[in-house]
Amino acid sequence: MLVGDIMSSPVVRIQAEATLEDACLLMHRHGIRHLPVLEGRRLAGVVTDRDLYGATSVLCTRPRGMRGLVREAMSSPVRTATSRDRVEEAAQAMRGLKIGCLPVAEDGVLLGIVTGPDLLDALLRLAGTTVPGSRLEVRLSPRPGELTRLNAVLAGSQAGVRSVLTFPDEEGAALHTVLRLETTDAQAAARILREAGFDVVWPPERRRPV
Repeated sequence: MLVGDIMSSPVVRIQAEATLEDACLLMHRHGIRHLPVLEGRRLAGVVTDRDLYGATSVLCTRPRGMRGLVREAMSSPVRTATSRDRVEEAAQAMRGLKIGCLPVAEDGVLLGIVTGPDLLDALLRLAGTTVPGSRLEVRLSPRPGELTRLNAVLAGSQAGVRSVLTFPDEEGAALHTVLRLETTDAQAAARILREAGFDVVWPPERRRPV
C-alpha cells in the first residue's frame, strides 16, 4: 500500500501571510489539527493547533483577537512524503519524529496529507476489517513453508481468504497470521486447521458438552 492510496486530498491549506486567527478559524471550520502552509503555490511549512497555542497562549476555542502571522508559528522546513512512498515508511517517519502529519508533495507542490487517523484506516484495510467475513488468527512456527501450507489447507476447506496480515512475536519464535475469511463460519475453518496441527489463537476452541 502506498501513501497515495491513503492520503487526504485535496488539502485544506493556508498562506504563510495569513493571520493566526485565520488559521484557527480554518481548523475549527474543517475539524482538523494540521494545516500545510504555502508561499504562493509551494509548500513552506506546517502549522498545528499546538503551534497556535504556543504562539498565542490562547486556546484555539477562543480565537478572537489572536495576533501574528502563520509564518511566525509554522514549523519549517517540514518533513514530507511522496505519493509513491510505502505506508510503513510514512508511519516510521511520523513515529520517529513524533509528528502528527506528513504533507505529501512533489517538487514542492502540495498533493495531499497523511495523518494519524489515515494510518489507522490503512491498518484496518490491511487487516481486512472493512470487508465482510470472519477473523481467524494462527500462530505459525518459523519453519519455511508454513504459510504456504496454511493457505493450502484453507483452500482445500473452501474457506476463501480475503486478506492476510502477518507479524512476528517479540521473541521471533512465531509468526502471528491474521486472516480475513470469506466464510462466516470461522469455527469450522479453525477446526480444520487444528486437525492439521496448526496453533489457532482465534476463535477459541469450543468445548463440547459433557
